[in-house]
Amino acid sequence: MTQADAAAVRKQVVVEAPQERAFAVFTERFGDFKPREHNLMAAPISRTVFEPRVGGHIVDIAEDGSECRWARVLAYEPYERVVFSWDIGPDWQLVAGPENASEVEVRFIAETRHRTRIELEHRRIDRHGPGWEAVRDGIADDAGWPLYLDRYAALLVEGR
Repeated sequence: MTQADAAAVRKQVVVEAPQERAFAVFTERFGDFKPREHNLMAAPISRTVFEPRVGGHIVDIAEDGSECRWARVLAYEPYERVVFSWDIGPDWQLVAGPENASEVEVRFIAETRHRTRIELEHRRIDRHGPGWEAVRDGIADDAGWPLYLDRYAALLVEGR
């Protein structure tokens, strides 16, 4: 296994939804499946917003109005893929600069007109520096990306 392989987490899920809908639910309803307990702020999260453009952010907004911009949108290509930074380090605090951030690519691949495979790759985790393995292990755990993707798929099943 190479360093790049060790510094990446790959997950996928297949949903019974057209590619366009799968993409829209992921980007427009990110806050509906992101666990609220995944919070870097002192106050509880009231909502999470995925700003749908390159240069946008993924922002947690707390009940007290404070904000945590924990990701930057690096690529936004409806209905094919999104790429965003992961600006959270091994201490589960925001990283100081983009050179210390990993990145997440999410691809939406139409298998049929009504079925889409979502491939998520969280890569370059070693850019977080010493302790990066804790980030990898945390996002690969059942409470990490598998939980996000399970909740995301449930939204599509519910038809909401």
